[in-house]
Amino acid sequence: MTLFARNQWYVVAYAAEVGEELLGRTVLGEPVVLYRSEQDGRVVALADRCVHRRFPLSESRREGDTIVCGYHGFRYDRGGACLSVPGQSRVPRTARVAAYPVVEQDSLVWIWVGDPAAADTSWVPRAPHLVDPAMTTVCGMEPIEADYGLLVDNLLDLSHETYLHGGYIGTPEVAATPITTEVDEEAGVVRVSRHMSDAECPPFYARSTGIEGRITRLQDIEYFAPCLYLLHSRISPAGRQEPVFRTEITYAITPSAPGKVYDFWAVSRDFALGDEEVTAFLRDFNHTVVIQDVNALNLLQRALDSEPTAYQELSINIDTGALAARRILARLAGAGADRDRVA
Repeated sequence: MTLFARNQWYVVAYAAEVGEELLGRTVLGEPVVLYRSEQDGRVVALADRCVHRRFPLSESRREGDTIVCGYHGFRYDRGGACLSVPGQSRVPRTARVAAYPVVEQDSLVWIWVGDPAAADTSWVPRAPHLVDPAMTTVCGMEPIEADYGLLVDNLLDLSHETYLHGGYIGTPEVAATPITTEVDEEAGVVRVSRHMSDAECPPFYARSTGIEGRITRLQDIEYFAPCLYLLHSRISPAGRQEPVFRTEITYAITPSAPGKVYDFWAVSRDFALGDEEVTAFLRDFNHTVVIQDVNALNLLQRALDSEPTAYQELSINIDTGALAARRILARLAGAGADRDRVA
């Protein structure tokens, strides 16, 4: 299992998901309840367990900016302090739940479940295309019953598109084209590029852009460990520089618990901005691709769990980026590494 780096920012929700209703999520094994404050509209994130009998606060009710436990009525303010308990006037001194630092940025809600004193908001990576008015975005989230390191491997090695996603985003050229990899170990960033000058146009692009025939296809990945993955995709008709269709693929990789991960995904485009048919197509098509990954990773995790003994893993050139990411994740999760991270 990939170890967790606790003193890091992770995406816990899309901003649009957090409103009046209580939303429950689990991050690094910590149950969290989210809601948007009536007072100032900010996102509130509290530990999702009443101090009394551990009843989930996400299954309780809101009264203004307080949560009233649905089991015995303990009332909590947005800072996690218990304001009242049933049957007595004195509130126990220890009656409070943790309140987590949050940052709402680029349509994402980021949470810090480590040491609150170490929560440096300048560490939150950016994905400005998600809120760029010159782009249209579709998005979703799928939980996966697999170690989050497997999802990192999956996204940093796109050669699997040829085999797992054939007929959607994969073509023979993806697997056949060598990659270039750049690693900034100290900053925790991995960059993987695959440039195809004469490639088959997969249905994902053919049906959304109208391009017919061969294409130039550029895939440039930036992975900001541990959570944010950006795929900068550019396509144009083969042999021509124009027109260029730009697509930004975003994944937020958030460990939920050991062997579980949230797969937040988004597709942003700079073409056919007002075309609802293209929007619906890309939403449905990419959701299908994500589910193919979900099913494959769930299957892979079950296969790994059934291994009776340790095995020798074989890695090749296409794994260079994923292996670098594993090293960075291990460093971030290592003793003292979280406190010493260089932003």
